[in-house]
Amino acid sequence: MLVTSLHPNLDSATVIRERQLRVESGASEYVHAVHPSILAQVETGSAVNVSARFREVVDLFEPKRESTPAGFRVETTGTHSVTLDLVRDIGYARDGQRRPTSLLFSADSANPYEIAECRDLIANVTCNPGIVYDLFLNNPEANVGGQFSDLNEVLQAIGDEVGPGCDISVELHDPYEQDFAKILDEIQMYEDILSRYRLVVKVPHTGAISPSASSQLLTGDGLLNNRYYDGSPEDLLRGHSLAHKLHELGHRVNFTLMFEPYQTPLALQIRPYFINAFIRNRLSATRRISGLLAAFEATEDSWFIRELRQYLIANHYLGKGDAELDLLETLSQAKRMVAYRHNESSDGLDSARASVRWLRASNLPDSRLIVCSLDGDTLFPMVMSMLVEPEFIDLQDRVLLTTDPRYLARWASSPHVISYQQRFLKACEGSVSRVPSSAS
Repeated sequence: MLVTSLHPNLDSATVIRERQLRVESGASEYVHAVHPSILAQVETGSAVNVSARFREVVDLFEPKRESTPAGFRVETTGTHSVTLDLVRDIGYARDGQRRPTSLLFSADSANPYEIAECRDLIANVTCNPGIVYDLFLNNPEANVGGQFSDLNEVLQAIGDEVGPGCDISVELHDPYEQDFAKILDEIQMYEDILSRYRLVVKVPHTGAISPSASSQLLTGDGLLNNRYYDGSPEDLLRGHSLAHKLHELGHRVNFTLMFEPYQTPLALQIRPYFINAFIRNRLSATRRISGLLAAFEATEDSWFIRELRQYLIANHYLGKGDAELDLLETLSQAKRMVAYRHNESSDGLDSARASVRWLRASNLPDSRLIVCSLDGDTLFPMVMSMLVEPEFIDLQDRVLLTTDPRYLARWASSPHVISYQQRFLKACEGSVSRVPSSAS
């Protein structure tokens, strides 16, 4: 164990000697990898060993055994005979030290070049088929020179870039696949690249879409015949069933495509590792619907309600079969929806607030919320403001904020940064820095 700045006068060997710790045979190199501040908490004279998982993790991620890897916390069991274990926890950096803040950041990207620029700031990477194929693999401006040909190569590069401290969420290619063995084969392929410690399986909510009806979204006008909630329990809970099966097999699940506060308590029943609150598109839809309602109230022109009905169908709030839905019923449904979304605030963060509250009340201490789908001039600052409100400040360790690296990096600057840099650069202009020579 190397001497660290946190304990400049101690190393692990010194702590072991001074506390007369009796390291079990074959465990010495592993115990010496533990930070001295952690070993100093072991009762004097104790026998010390490491778990099989401790050995596996260190061999996989820190083969030189100079430290414990990022992304794991050290736990001890026993008193006079102590066993050290490594438990996956992305809230921890190298040497079992906590990250600087309880709030964690995540990159919503499959672009290894972008991820490299923010790797020291993030604890998670998340991607989906749209991010992988539309934004990276099939985008020649991003996938420069076509260097990457498939998802496996991308995942390998991302894993190499971020190291063991980041979880990597990979979404299933087809959640409607009815052969469960094929899904397990897909997961195994990702696990072989990333290891079970870093892989988080993204399972989406599947909505009122049966495997046979999914083709409706890919052909013609891309609309479902039925409404988003008009389906069998089997179809509506398909994602829940799949996520539950994977959890039972020991996989960590990122249960995604969560937009409404009422989705959260049902999602928590499958014991997910991550839940989500998608913000941008839902907020944009609420504003559009509110605008059409306001225009109708100001003018009493039924054109705005017909436009509203068309918008609700095009965005799957209504089904294709609702093209002739009574205008009064359209108006009533839209008003109820907006009232629900504006119940507490009109800032679009009601889903995030509700999800954090549900996590506080849950019996799932290791589950976290990912606040995602952020864009524009206000959403990031509003989320930051929400998380320092008295109600939520002690729950920051239950939250990750994910966005694409470019949007995340935007919030490192301010107009005043430019103003001050201009002043400093002008002050230095024409000056010559002189470093005294050794001769002088």
